[in-house]
Amino acid sequence: MSLDQLKAFLGKVQDDQSLRQAVQAAATADDVAQIGAGLGFEFSGDELLRLSGKKVGRVTVIKQDLPGEYN
Repeated sequence: MSLDQLKAFLGKVQDDQSLRQAVQAAATADDVAQIGAGLGFEFSGDELLRLSGKKVGRVTVIKQDLPGEYN
């Protein structure tokens, strides 16, 4: 179910420039999930990361590597 929610959220992101800017400014996938939750979409940051490198509609999900992060 949450994958459908995530895809619906990404569809909204592709059509809403201010939402797209907020998502691009988010520091983590969990932050993006919180933005989605504020709009009524239920998905986790982990689910978003699983789509990294994949295209959903006109949106390509890309994981940003932040300087100073350690694995």
